[in-house]
Amino acid sequence: MDTNTYIESGKLELYVYGLLSDAENLEISQLAKEHSEINDEIIAIEKAIVALSTGFSPFLSISNYEKIKSKLDLKYGKVVEMKPKKSTYQYIGWAAAIALMTVVGYQYTQKEAVEKQVVTLEQDNSKLQEAVVATKIEAKQVKDAMSIIRDVNNTVVALAGQTVDPNAYAKVYWNKTKQTVYVDAAGLPEPPEGMVYQVWALKLNPLTPTSIGLLANFKVDNEKIFEVNKTNDAEAFGITLEPAGGSLTPTMEQLYTLGKV
Repeated sequence: MDTNTYIESGKLELYVYGLLSDAENLEISQLAKEHSEINDEIIAIEKAIVALSTGFSPFLSISNYEKIKSKLDLKYGKVVEMKPKKSTYQYIGWAAAIALMTVVGYQYTQKEAVEKQVVTLEQDNSKLQEAVVATKIEAKQVKDAMSIIRDVNNTVVALAGQTVDPNAYAKVYWNKTKQTVYVDAAGLPEPPEGMVYQVWALKLNPLTPTSIGLLANFKVDNEKIFEVNKTNDAEAFGITLEPAGGSLTPTMEQLYTLGKV
């Protein structure tokens, strides 16, 4: 007979609790005589019950305690610690719980990873769209610049560097018929913060400057070709460096380029 299996069946607890039939009680009583392991388990269960009842009823009278003790037929003074029986189902339950937690944790981690990938893709897509728009704008700027340079109706005026910066240079494309003026400022240094280049149409005798615009957004314009205000009468063009917003008259000490038509 496999005594361990019988002990783990739970019948011995029912025997001690008095919940079995007479026939079952007789059977277990006989088995306890034949197998010391079963007898020891019954004694351990009985002692555990007494220990438990004592723990929950610390003020139990001695007479009542003795009655319960005699009812359970306890003949052993020392109470041994109750050892919980280990069941395969308990291990299976814990293993299942751990597996479930592992799966849930993995799925949560995967969800976070996917969400991060989606955000990254959205950011990359946004950057790509911005790059496409920027490329289109730049392509249009190049196209416009080429059409200005190749327009045979434009008068090209070369502006040479002056004392403040002898290496500076610029070009003016002036269509006298349409009176349009474009400035190629690629030869000018980047203006300091808070300063801006201002373009002047000049009459030479007497010297009469007329502002025809500012070269705004100088830093972000890659082609450095700017359309300024129209003019129908100019003998020369000059470019000065002025405070942001421009000046009413040119600051001659900051004259960067000058050229006659």
